[in-house]
Amino acid sequence: MAENKDIKYINKDFTEFKSSLVEFAKTYFPNTYNDFSETSPGGMFLDMSAYIGDVLSFYLDNQIQENFLQYARQQNNLYSLAYMMGYRPKVTGVATATISITQEVPSISSGGVWVPDVDYALYFTENTELTSNATNTANANFNFLIQDDIDFSYSSSSDPTSVTISSYDSITGNPAYFQLRKQRTAISATINTTTFTFGSVQKYPTVEIEATDIIGILDIVDDDGNVWYEVPYLAQETIFDSIKNTNVNNPNLSSDSEEVPYLLQLRKEPRRFVTRFLSPTQMQIQFGAGTNTSNIDEEIIPNPDNVGLGLPYKKSKLTTAFAPANFLYTDTYGIAPSSTTLTVRYLTGGGVTANVPSNTINVIASNNYRFTTTNLTQNTANTVYSSVAINNPSAATGGQDGDTLDEIKLNSLGTFPTQLRSVTQDDYLVRALSLPSNYGSIAKIFTQSEKVSDLLPGQIPAVLDIFILAYNLNKNLKTASPALKQNLSTYLSQYRIINDSIKIKDAFIINIGVDFEIIVLPQYNNNLVLASCITALQDYFNIDKWQINEPILLKDLFILLDKIDGVQTVKNVNITNKTGISLGYSQYAYDISGATQNNVIYPSLDPMIFEVKYPNTDIKGRVVTF
Repeated sequence: MAENKDIKYINKDFTEFKSSLVEFAKTYFPNTYNDFSETSPGGMFLDMSAYIGDVLSFYLDNQIQENFLQYARQQNNLYSLAYMMGYRPKVTGVATATISITQEVPSISSGGVWVPDVDYALYFTENTELTSNATNTANANFNFLIQDDIDFSYSSSSDPTSVTISSYDSITGNPAYFQLRKQRTAISATINTTTFTFGSVQKYPTVEIEATDIIGILDIVDDDGNVWYEVPYLAQETIFDSIKNTNVNNPNLSSDSEEVPYLLQLRKEPRRFVTRFLSPTQMQIQFGAGTNTSNIDEEIIPNPDNVGLGLPYKKSKLTTAFAPANFLYTDTYGIAPSSTTLTVRYLTGGGVTANVPSNTINVIASNNYRFTTTNLTQNTANTVYSSVAINNPSAATGGQDGDTLDEIKLNSLGTFPTQLRSVTQDDYLVRALSLPSNYGSIAKIFTQSEKVSDLLPGQIPAVLDIFILAYNLNKNLKTASPALKQNLSTYLSQYRIINDSIKIKDAFIINIGVDFEIIVLPQYNNNLVLASCITALQDYFNIDKWQINEPILLKDLFILLDKIDGVQTVKNVNITNKTGISLGYSQYAYDISGATQNNVIYPSLDPMIFEVKYPNTDIKGRVVTF
């Protein structure tokens, strides 16, 4: 019968391994070998065995350590662990800059008034490339990209066009040319192009792009003109799609096209891909597994025959976990490209050096602008075309290098609990404000749980009420259009928890006026002091600084006026309600005196906001004596 030998399993380093081996040999092989000196052949073999054990122990500990995000140190392992936690590591940070774009157009008489001739308005296509002449030791110049298109013939509250007279006719004295100005945000990026050819069909094919400072994929198009769309994960079969808000696309919402130029909708898309960084200079692109584009199981309509009982080729669906984002447990995860060549455009750039100074982005690198009308006067068109100018009035900011290893760990741990889902009221608030402006702009938003007292008999309470308001062309508050509400509802549907029910409602607008009386110090000009007080109040009631359900603190108004140079005493401040649609005000009246307690004007129980709609006329003051 074999002898049970005492074997130690807790040795970790060279010394412990060798000591255990020597002890093991002396205990179990005392008559076989007993020369354990350093120079003996046995000593050499013991040293080699201890060395192997030490090395294996080190790699075992290292591999175990690399499986835990908090302790991993190897970059490729950290990237993999970050994606497992739902975080996408950043290899570069783009710089953003506000760009002012101007052009001149000739004047034209309309109804006896000289106005810009919008027939000469230019249209800039998306992805217009700009160049900065800023230089440093790291780079000779920097490229910037305007991702949104620019239409100078169009103006709205979300995309206003400012108009000024640029020159006058020397004979008639009438305006000869107007200057049109728009603003856009540009990012520090360069467009790069590469191609990948695919032969016979293969499940989950992958390709890789190697470059420095990769920002992401701009677009992928195959030989047939089909566009492939990026998704967070291949199981997500729906993507956001936008269509022009026209009468043809949606006759019910086309009347809101000035405020909401595009409508947001969801569309199933089998041609999709995901990207992930393998290293700071290597991006992997992966496609789906579908091999037959004419028969994709993702497009099977759910019904009792294939959900509870299972699809024909499945045994059972009783234990399948269905995800809200992908109702069907699809086998394809999108289709795989085959017998085609994909043209991939990707963006590179960013970094700390991309934070260029002001007034340095002033060259259009690509002539991506054109007239949208024909039969124009050639000489005038040439003058207009050459009048285009761009500039960045402020410095570019936000450019930074990629995530450090510690930042990857901390950002991954912070991202995992959220999973991009909206859970708290603040989550919904921030998510709603992130709606892209071409789907409508939300000026003010307020969230609260629905009140039981507001329910009709038999009505089920919603989890959350979202009250919103929008701006008009003059940046006055107005109720949101049906198109904006529909876009917001579509947008939030992809981030809300499945059990959450949300109602989007209009907040109330209460227009107010301010009347005040002050006593001016001797030796001061009454009119100048009064003008300073009105300017201070206009800034205080600037609508950008006010939120829904924010009270008016009369004490703050007294303190504000009392600080104005030349004011001796603030005798009175009175807030009045302005109402009446015919006068341009809100239709809703409000009992200001009844809502005032302890020098605080409280908002109503229904979410509302105070607005000084016409600050030039609704803020009045006068100088009085003791």
